[in-house]
Amino acid sequence: MRPRLQHILCTTDFSTFAGRSLPYGIALAREFGSTLYGCHVVDLPAAAVYGEPAVLAYGAAYIDPLAQRERAVKAAREQLKALMADSGVATEILVAAGQPAEEITRLAAEKKVDLVIAATHGRSGLKRLLLGSVTARLMQTLPCPLLIVKSPSPEPPAAPPTAFRLKRILVGCDFSPDAALAFENALGLAQEFEAELHLVHVIEPPIYKDLQTLPAAADGELFQSLHERLKKRLDQMLPEEACNWCNPQTALLEGLPDEEITRYALSRQVDLIVLGTRGQGLMEKIFVGSTTERVARRAPCPVLSVCPK
Repeated sequence: MRPRLQHILCTTDFSTFAGRSLPYGIALAREFGSTLYGCHVVDLPAAAVYGEPAVLAYGAAYIDPLAQRERAVKAAREQLKALMADSGVATEILVAAGQPAEEITRLAAEKKVDLVIAATHGRSGLKRLLLGSVTARLMQTLPCPLLIVKSPSPEPPAAPPTAFRLKRILVGCDFSPDAALAFENALGLAQEFEAELHLVHVIEPPIYKDLQTLPAAADGELFQSLHERLKKRLDQMLPEEACNWCNPQTALLEGLPDEEITRYALSRQVDLIVLGTRGQGLMEKIFVGSTTERVARRAPCPVLSVCPK
């Protein structure tokens, strides 16, 4: 059941936030003896951020896109080489040019990567609608799990780990196939680190709205029965021998999943949240975002997003 993390790909765009992902990648690679790929994608429409000077042609400013791309790729390789120097793990530098999510997904498949690590800028509202999120797209396209490093907060972020240790792992359980896959990953990590494993199911009131039309007494009895059935399903997910190597706990919460999961993780000082990624329609993803994406933007710890291959 030990997680197979032979190849880890760590993305960075050299920003302050994204720079936090590499220490996590190095710490994980040390823990599992993995090969670490440092990855940067030169986003061609935004190539000017690399400080390229304009070339004067016929009295007008002109930028040679091919030469600019070559210089940007070379500069990115040098930056990655410096960032990964003296890491103490086997490393390889990957630099591509194009659309970031597409190129990262392609490289992950090409290198048969077991885990991708990325940092989120924590965008929400109008900024997210207009700019989108590379991390959000990676949740849907990667052929492997995605570890999303804690979103930044107004306060200075905590220092990234030099060693990867997990004491408490939270896994969201809604009994869907995606959640079952997330549970398998969480269970393996809990065994590896001998960590507490918190199985959490969130009861959304609108889903059980039929109960609201019943008399108060019957309402209470049925809701109690619902709690008992859900608690039993959570308990049944755990293999009998799990108590030998981890401390499993189950919790039933009520409210909006992203809010309740985030609140629970904060109150229990959870080190990692593991969630499945469920497909949604285009408009729902644009205006609302998935539960996993919303948790990743607000979580007090890294989030492992598990998407079916």
